[in-house]
Amino acid sequence: MGRLSLLHILLVASAAACAQRPAPNADTQATEAKPMPQAKPMPSMSELLLDVERNQKAAEAARENYTYHVHIETQEFNGSGETKKTITSDAESVTIKGVRVNRVVARNGVPLTPDEAKKESERLDKDVARDLERRSKRDSKGEATDSRGDQLITASRFLELGSFSNPRREMLEGRPVIVADYAGDPKAKTHNPGEAAVRDLVGTVWIDEADRMLVKGEGHFLNDFKLLGGLGLDIHKGFSFSFLATKINDEVWLPAEVDARGRARAYIFLSVNGHFHLTCSDYRKFRANSKIVGMSGALDESGQPVPETAPDKPKP
Repeated sequence: MGRLSLLHILLVASAAACAQRPAPNADTQATEAKPMPQAKPMPSMSELLLDVERNQKAAEAARENYTYHVHIETQEFNGSGETKKTITSDAESVTIKGVRVNRVVARNGVPLTPDEAKKESERLDKDVARDLERRSKRDSKGEATDSRGDQLITASRFLELGSFSNPRREMLEGRPVIVADYAGDPKAKTHNPGEAAVRDLVGTVWIDEADRMLVKGEGHFLNDFKLLGGLGLDIHKGFSFSFLATKINDEVWLPAEVDARGRARAYIFLSVNGHFHLTCSDYRKFRANSKIVGMSGALDESGQPVPETAPDKPKP
């Protein structure tokens, strides 16, 4: 996940999360937050967001030790809002040289051929080299970036671009969270086009109170927005999204689900003109020798990764 910006989490951390983003529906009722009594005093939003910023950055190292399966289903709509095409892809989310990427293993339920797999590896090598170069340039300027080198918006700037309201406590998947609504300020002065997009965003955030981590969010954009270069954003009015993270092995928060509706494009890894749904599963931790635990590259009939088979031991 990205560090703070809902926009960034949607268009990059989902991408990185899973390297490619609504309001909740019936399928996500099980994860809906439930109100809880307001006991202790509520911390200030500035304090919360600064903690989230620090903790998310510190957690990046722990995330690098994990890989997981990513399933994406995209429904393209026609002019009447009807589904004209459904596309699926399956990938393994891994970290290469500090850059989070998705290694595609199947498209539309069909595993890649050896030649396709080779081209996929070559694509990832180029993407990683490009991202490392971009990150190095921005790091040299003191700019905050994610693992792909895309610029992030700091907590202080986020607070200057809009405001949070109605803070309250709820329970989300058995854990206490602090929930607050966000609305961008259309009169706020921006320093770059990316900040202009955040200024046009309204939504809600869920912050795990114990870990001070952003674990759920949803929002939508009030107007059309375009940004060339960098993320290459092209967002249409009304584009909406939601995302959810889950805690694995009681040590790290990883992406669980992303949902989006409307029209939007972000660089080369996200294009939505209809309904986009991304789910992550089969979370695994690297062994000490950097081999991924349980990864075979094949999928079973339900689309889940097939555990690797241990090689036969040589006979004496």
